[in-house]
Amino acid sequence: MAQKAAVSAANSNKATKTKKSQTLYQKVDNIIRQRLIDNVWKPGDALPSEMQLADELDVSQGTVRKALNDMVTENLLFRRQGLGTFVSEHTERRALFLYFSIVGNDGSRLLPESNILSCEEKIPTPEEAEKLQLNQGDMIVQFRRIRFFNNAPTIVETISLPLEHFPGFGTDVEPPNNLFRFYQSAYGITVAKAEEHLKAVRASAEETDLLGIADGAPLLEIDRIAKMLDSRPVEWRVSHCDTSNYRYVAERG
Repeated sequence: MAQKAAVSAANSNKATKTKKSQTLYQKVDNIIRQRLIDNVWKPGDALPSEMQLADELDVSQGTVRKALNDMVTENLLFRRQGLGTFVSEHTERRALFLYFSIVGNDGSRLLPESNILSCEEKIPTPEEAEKLQLNQGDMIVQFRRIRFFNNAPTIVETISLPLEHFPGFGTDVEPPNNLFRFYQSAYGITVAKAEEHLKAVRASAEETDLLGIADGAPLLEIDRIAKMLDSRPVEWRVSHCDTSNYRYVAERG
């Protein structure tokens, strides 16, 4: 009986320590994420050392390291050997490998060029309001563009953004090719993750003309919601892709 009580007490102490460790980890994780959201540390900035953060937050260095490692895995942060931990930037390479899944049939990767078709501020449709979790009275910026691989029109995209986060978008400055980097540099908005849904659709009459394909030809639809660091949706993008010479690739693990 005494032995069972001792084992029970040991398990209880272990559970308490584990819970405390998880609570401290969550505290550190929340604080660091909030500082990224608030742009306390901007893209490209170096974070304080693990020792400095541990001292400031009154936790162990191991707890800080775990939180930072998890954010490195999420590509929110990156490490430079001997230099420290830095806030990730949306470079061309990062956009190509993390958020663009169309590759050549031979596996080659190429970030396409873009040509803007239209850009306007408008009242959202019910679907746009739902996708972007907008409040009544909120406006959006919507623009459409064609994307070219090796000068061949391949993708028609419709992109909707909450105007609240992107004032002047498309009026003061024409949207650039790499949008995520522009969101980050011009508006302080970092895209942390994206959710995609795929299905086959028939090309519309307009898409037939824009892409130079047969009437009603099959296209791959990529319906994607991009989310900020705090998990709020910040972009709804619908891409209709001619995959005659390209294919969709998703890497796992």
